Amino acid sequence: MLSKLLGISGVTLLLALSSGLAQEASFTGSGAVAPSAGPVAIPRQHGPRQAANLHPDRVIGGVTVTESNNWSGYAVTGALFTQARGSWIVPAVDCNAFPNSSASFWVGIDGWDNVTVEQSGTDSDCNNGEPAYYAWYEFAPAGGVTISSVPVSAGDRMSALIFYNGSEFTVTIANETAGKSYIKSHPLGSAKRASAEWIAEMNGFELSDFGTVSFGGDYTFVRGTNYAADSATSGQIGDFGGHVWQSIMVDGNGLVEAVPSSLSADGSSFTVTWEAD
Repeated sequence: MLSKLLGISGVTLLLALSSGLAQEASFTGSGAVAPSAGPVAIPRQHGPRQAANLHPDRVIGGVTVTESNNWSGYAVTGALFTQARGSWIVPAVDCNAFPNSSASFWVGIDGWDNVTVEQSGTDSDCNNGEPAYYAWYEFAPAGGVTISSVPVSAGDRMSALIFYNGSEFTVTIANETAGKSYIKSHPLGSAKRASAEWIAEMNGFELSDFGTVSFGGDYTFVRGTNYAADSATSGQIGDFGGHVWQSIMVDGNGLVEAVPSSLSADGSSFTVTWEAD
């Protein structure tokens, strides 16, 4: 069933379905800790959207543009979401200006206007000036989990699926470049299933200088992404019409830190550019 829902390669799914390949490590404290390539691993904190509430939302080309202190990218809202699929290219991080910083890139369900998030993604972090790249999943508000069996490097093509089967969520994340993947299921009765997202996130520390990150099949060539399904709509981001939101990341003074591009012509793909000088 999942292999039909995912647009990612069959070989990575088959690898994911073997639990013996699933190696994971719990995050410590309140957030993620990279399997550090540098001397220090700093706790990372994923979580729901933090609305900035500095300027009124505005509608541009049928998309509602809003501001957040921690999310940049796109979301679609609705009711009873059952899946969200995404793909992205892991951006290289420049650690010179911000030696202790972090940035997360993920696909998920919930968190837009509630407190749970079912998500999986990658980080591009700086630990004392050393780059660290890794995969993770999280069923917030529970802590996140690193995935050591899926290696991550800058430039890798990643894909993920968040799927709800009526009783539990299943997250699948795959490194399409390396041919490695991982799958995990978890019941979460409190989830509202009210939104799906494709996000670049500042997760508790200085935002890493990630340059530009590309989301969607127009860049990754992973078919069927970026896609979601709820009780009324199944399709790519642009297919959700008036329920599409573009989130710009700003700091507490309203200065832009990361900004998404417009959606591609087919409504599936976009970029997010770091601007946190």
